[in-house]
Amino acid sequence: MTEARLVEGEGGWQEPDGDGWFVLNARDARWLVNDMGWYCSWESEAARFAELGININVLIPGMPMAMYHQEPAQEDFLVLDGEALLIVEGKERRLEKWDLVHCPRDVPHTILGSGDKGALVLAVGSRVGRPRATYPVDEAAVKHGAGVEVETDSPQEAYSRFSPVEKASYPEALLPG
Repeated sequence: MTEARLVEGEGGWQEPDGDGWFVLNARDARWLVNDMGWYCSWESEAARFAELGININVLIPGMPMAMYHQEPAQEDFLVLDGEALLIVEGKERRLEKWDLVHCPRDVPHTILGSGDKGALVLAVGSRVGRPRATYPVDEAAVKHGAGVEVETDSPQEAYSRFSPVEKASYPEALLPG
């Protein structure tokens, strides 16, 4: 395997231009943003990670990292800073810095930013398994604006109330230097 070439994206960020190993600092990578918060995956259209997804999420207080869902493979979440609210199998659990959430496959869950400043969360998940997540109805998730009213396996339906994701640069004001 050779080193992937990093190219400059339209907003001045760096992104991988194909398969291979690479080193890319989150400050230099492309981020995505909408009314849910900020997200960095280090991937590009030319370089998708086939086996393992990894990303950093800046969670705004009261906003979900994702809609309440269950994945066909394992996911894990590490709170790097701030406070969050986990909803897992309909139960609410407060999270703080250094808490790790382990979700085996098919465990329904979501995480929301909480407290005054929300949270910074590292998410890692396997991409091996069935082709997509499902979005079950859950009373606690719906109460917090993080759940669907009707079960679906369509991400478009599950996220229809949120603004489209836009490409952005590193949110310097929200993250440590």
